[in-house]
Amino acid sequence: MTDFPGAPDPQAPRKGLRVLAAMSGGVDSAVAAARAVEAGHDVTGVHLALSANPQSFRTGARGCCTIEDSRDARRAADVIGIPFYCWDLAERFREDVVEDFVAEYEAGRTPNPCLRCNEKIKFAALLDKALALGFDAVCTGHYATVVLNEDGTRELHRASDMAKDQSYVLGVLDERQLAHAMFPLGDTITTKEEIRAEAERRGLAVAKKPDSHDICFIADGDTRGFLAKRLGTAEGDIVDETGAKVGTHEGAYGFTIGQRKGLRLGHPAPDGKPRYVLDISPVNNTVTVGPAEALDVSALTAIRPRWCGTAPTGPGRYTAQLRAHGGETPVTAELVDGTLQVTFTTPVRGVAPGQAIVLYDGTRVVGSATIASTERAVAA
Repeated sequence: MTDFPGAPDPQAPRKGLRVLAAMSGGVDSAVAAARAVEAGHDVTGVHLALSANPQSFRTGARGCCTIEDSRDARRAADVIGIPFYCWDLAERFREDVVEDFVAEYEAGRTPNPCLRCNEKIKFAALLDKALALGFDAVCTGHYATVVLNEDGTRELHRASDMAKDQSYVLGVLDERQLAHAMFPLGDTITTKEEIRAEAERRGLAVAKKPDSHDICFIADGDTRGFLAKRLGTAEGDIVDETGAKVGTHEGAYGFTIGQRKGLRLGHPAPDGKPRYVLDISPVNNTVTVGPAEALDVSALTAIRPRWCGTAPTGPGRYTAQLRAHGGETPVTAELVDGTLQVTFTTPVRGVAPGQAIVLYDGTRVVGSATIASTERAVAA
């Protein structure tokens, strides 16, 4: 017997690596666990209970965090033939992901909770516990690739299939975490339909389960309503670039840079063109709107950099990704006094403080940082 539920028996004969497979209840993580077993590893499945009240999380079999998801994960583990456990990380998730999400919006920034969950929960809290229990690696259903170099170092690369690549939300992983990360889906070019077909061949009931796209802890998808319940309402002004009042709002936290819909402006722009959120000021509870071209950003400063390997020295040329499903853009970046200074080759739009910027060298993830401020491009 082992001292902790779910820990591998140190006296048992080893079969490959001892792997802890994080099983969300969705099709990707189930197939990833099955592939890890097929590769000869000694796999144990674990579902993360991330809410003290799972009924308050999203329902409808969307593949993350609900009671039905934990049941789907358990059934998948039974079919695969691996031990399965449910670990309670609800308090850690509340502090590191949910409360951080609320605090960032309150400060006028736009966070990415999935990226924070990977950093703080799946590859910090979960990985630390896994290593303490004697596991060698944590396996997830993310689409990304870990490359082992001849000198023993590891690199994080984009998935072989760019259409499903999820390396952006893994850009927070450091070299130690990469050394214990396993992504069985990342190095094969297969469509989602083929993954579902594989799940069906393996007898996994999650084969036809819908993908998860929304924020798991906002049950109805109403982010503004979720924030209002926690932060209350506070009426403020919506102003244009000249400072003239053009509308009101019930809380500056309900907006994000680049937003166009839901502004409910009482005065149309003189040129009749749509207006977008240009700035959010929590100090005076004011939201500034203006034309699309005013969103152009030529440079930014980012804080809390995390490197997937050795930190770069001196200025370098990279490509940058600014959102989970966004494209790449060429940049020059340099680490100056602990902050990342980034200049865009061509101005980009809709860049919001609080978002993550992830740097790439080809397909290799160099690292990520949190956008702190932006520099608007000067109009011609």
